[in-house]
Amino acid sequence: MSIGYACLTVGVPNTDMKSCVMKNASEERLIELIAHNLNSLENIIDYNISKDIKLFRISSDLIPFGSSPVNRLPWWDIFAPKLLNIGGKILTSGMRVSMHPGQYTILNSPSEEVVQRAMEDLNYHAKVLESLGVGEEHKIVLHIGGVYGDKEQAIKRFIINYERLEEAVKRRLVIENDDKSYNICDVLEIGRRLDIPVVYDNLHNAINPCDKGKNDFYWIDECRKTWQEKDGCPKIHYAQQELSKKPGAHSSRIRIDEFMDFYQGIAHRSLDIMLEVKDKNLSAVKCINCTSPDNKIKALELEWSKYKYKILEKSQQDYIEIRSLLKDKKDYPVAAFYNIIDKALEKEDSLGSFINAAQHVWGHFKDRALDKEKDKFLRNIKLYQQGEISAGTIKNFLWKMAVKYKEPYLLCSYYFVL
Repeated sequence: MSIGYACLTVGVPNTDMKSCVMKNASEERLIELIAHNLNSLENIIDYNISKDIKLFRISSDLIPFGSSPVNRLPWWDIFAPKLLNIGGKILTSGMRVSMHPGQYTILNSPSEEVVQRAMEDLNYHAKVLESLGVGEEHKIVLHIGGVYGDKEQAIKRFIINYERLEEAVKRRLVIENDDKSYNICDVLEIGRRLDIPVVYDNLHNAINPCDKGKNDFYWIDECRKTWQEKDGCPKIHYAQQELSKKPGAHSSRIRIDEFMDFYQGIAHRSLDIMLEVKDKNLSAVKCINCTSPDNKIKALELEWSKYKYKILEKSQQDYIEIRSLLKDKKDYPVAAFYNIIDKALEKEDSLGSFINAAQHVWGHFKDRALDKEKDKFLRNIKLYQQGEISAGTIKNFLWKMAVKYKEPYLLCSYYFVL
């Protein structure tokens, strides 16, 4: 069973995706952007390998205007060595990647123009995966689309237009239930009729259920039946509701006790779990650490080195509690560790805690800093206390210091990104 995340990273340097407005999309600019994005993707793949993350969704923004006539570059040829190198890392590590076109890729639209754009977009996504040299178990996930006042006719259009797709797309396409229009029963019916795999999304089902009497595990097992050996391990999407927001909003972090209750119900099944959560890789590492049979305190100590200053900024009491928790080197209090971190991150900022953490971070280079830098830090702290500058101003200064003095401990810290 693999656990992964989607598209972007938190706290991993040089992994951002860039684009531009259409009027600036010259060939020269597009080549520059594609080169940058491929470097970012490779850095993400390297990070995933280092964290033993075996599941990842590649951003549709990898190739700017990838399915638009604006981009007429044969990028798959221009960047073939780079793409194959990245694909080689994916294959060698045993990682599985996927892509997920956005809300405007609508295959069942009554507008032929919209359908044509959807088909072109699906061709683009298939071309990315083919250019990486990965097999058909690396999938493209698609929602069914709109209802347009007549669900039966909309489903018929999806089926008809699916048959029009190129074989390269059909080999990879899988379909997913959504939180508004097509529940898991609808999608299973379509999947069975077309003989294509179905991805189950637990949060979408909670909002747009088919049968409230049946639980997640029932639907997961029904979806498993739509997957064939050539499709690879059945895959699900797992998300938690952000409690303070409207239904369907993904949580900022995976609440680990809730996840583990879910995990216990599927632990004996062979599944890949794509987390859909705002803190991306951070929750993926959390869930992997909580489910890994290799229960070593070093994994938590590594995590603590990244979280510690952020936790100190939020709550000195929680900071002390975690330090105490990690003292027993033979123990592996993984759930308690993450629960304290999550509890601390939910707390309101306080002036005293913020200054305390900033001073600890400053301690990494206070002996190397120039006199003018020392003066600036002290002046910033005073101005912050007086309410004349924001916390962000101080953290931005500290980040520049960490970069200048090449302090790796700080450069990898979540203090600057959470």
